[in-house]
Amino acid sequence: MTPLDVTLKRSSGSGADVLNATSGGTIPIVDVTPLRQGSGARTVAEIGKACRETGFFYVTGHGIPEELLESVFASAASFFARDEADKKQVIYSAASNRGYVPFKGEALDPDRPADLKEAYNIGLDLPEDDPELVAGRMFRAANLWPEMQGFRQTMLDYFDACHGLGRLLHRAFATDLGLQPDFFEDKLDRPMAVLRLLHYPPAPDQLDEGQLGAGEHTDYGCVTLLATDGVGGLEVRNRAGEWLAAPHVPGAFICNIGDCLMRWTNDIYISTPHRVVAPAGQERYSIAFFLDPNPDANIACLPGCASPKRPAKYTPIRGDEFLLSRLSPTYEKSGLGKGETGKAEAF
Repeated sequence: MTPLDVTLKRSSGSGADVLNATSGGTIPIVDVTPLRQGSGARTVAEIGKACRETGFFYVTGHGIPEELLESVFASAASFFARDEADKKQVIYSAASNRGYVPFKGEALDPDRPADLKEAYNIGLDLPEDDPELVAGRMFRAANLWPEMQGFRQTMLDYFDACHGLGRLLHRAFATDLGLQPDFFEDKLDRPMAVLRLLHYPPAPDQLDEGQLGAGEHTDYGCVTLLATDGVGGLEVRNRAGEWLAAPHVPGAFICNIGDCLMRWTNDIYISTPHRVVAPAGQERYSIAFFLDPNPDANIACLPGCASPKRPAKYTPIRGDEFLLSRLSPTYEKSGLGKGETGKAEAF
């Protein structure tokens, strides 16, 4: 693993700050304020470059209030501090991808020991009479809420804020790819998105060989928005195969492209492997928002992303079918959710 030099530097020409790795590789820092103001051609170019070269970038100027983020982290810490029996009142259901995943309840890298973390998943909050919910459609279910004052509203406020930021980024993606800015809007208005609270307790003195906080993986969806608490651990694998530490940048989200958008763009955008090293001597919290498309979105090669020299690599597939196809035996070691379907991702 190679640490990043955390000194911010100006990149030539583009105007974006970057974190430069000591042995190659950069993670750009992009201020999306111009996008929120309805402009930002340079910002679009910076984002497009990052999506093609590293698949990771930091986002500042996102407009999500610091107070809301603080409330989410505080609520997450309060939830994970509860007795295990209380947390298991909202135990994870793989069929819905919602609820509490106990410590060592999953292995993102199925060839490694179970991950040293616990998690809590929240999906799109649907009314009881929603037709897809009533029909029992795949990846449509009611959220499982703990009995904690203010918890539900805080999480829904944050879910909505991240959903809005994710859609804004997709306007930049569309523009960069030569599409109309609103191309993705009707494919993300009822997404299979997941807000995931994550807690990594201090690593034990003795680890099983290859055991991590979260095993090496790529994300399944379109884009991920990650907020971190300042404790290190996230590592990104560059194209040279080196693991680069992605440090905390105050006020910024760490964003990365997922497998679905990589497929949609015919591999023009890249989904990059990453992992979390179990923190030594301290606990770590992070909040991840995974933006997957609507279940019925048609994941087919986008216009302009194929040519005679670069033909489409993948057959079209529905969003829910693609998500199902990317499911791994994440819970095989723990038996959690055995015989069901769902996904799990972590940072």
